[in-house]
Amino acid sequence: MKRNRTSILLPALAAAVLAGALSGCAPLVVGGAAVGAMVTFDRRTSGAQLEDETIELRAGSRMRDAMGDRAHVNLASYNRQVLLTGEVPNEQAKQTAEQVVAKVDNVKGVVNDLAVMPNTTLAQRSNDTLITGKVKASLVDAKDLAVGAFKVVTERSTVYLMGRVTQREAERATQMTRTISGVQKVVRVFEIISDQELQRLSVQPAAAPAAAPTTPPAAAPAAAPASAAR
Repeated sequence: MKRNRTSILLPALAAAVLAGALSGCAPLVVGGAAVGAMVTFDRRTSGAQLEDETIELRAGSRMRDAMGDRAHVNLASYNRQVLLTGEVPNEQAKQTAEQVVAKVDNVKGVVNDLAVMPNTTLAQRSNDTLITGKVKASLVDAKDLAVGAFKVVTERSTVYLMGRVTQREAERATQMTRTISGVQKVVRVFEIISDQELQRLSVQPAAAPAAAPTTPPAAAPAAAPASAAR
């Protein structure tokens, strides 16, 4: 009997993201849970991906300097838009966190969804990590969605979906995520693109022609071997 891909992938995904969460218990967590072994097509340019990584590192460092261990702040940057989730002790700390991130080079926007409340427990964060794993496994299993187009962050059972997607993809991913066990709410932080833009992104560039030799060969071979033709 052919097993559903979700039933196969979910345990591995959940274990991977849970291991990442438990490996560090610092108050500040940079970025969402990731599955390193999964290589997928990212709709961001390579430059944007590098900028997002740099933004997360710089903002994380500055946040630690500003907040210390008084807050639990998650930073996730996608196409230079930064999502802030987690818990801070008061409204002033919430505004300070946003100001710190907004001053980082190349940040074009900040979505501040920090909650003024006590920090969540390790058990709560572990549950969030498992939910993230379930969402990613469902995205992998969906035949009409590209998992590489999405970034998933979960905070207190609320799932935040980021990415460059079409309106259809946004609706499909949202509805699918809402049906996953443990998800209480879905927040969309999407950059909506047109179907034409998606088609353009999906087109692979043609291979560049081989460069002509700058000098003629000393002697022409009698016949080129078949394996040499590419």
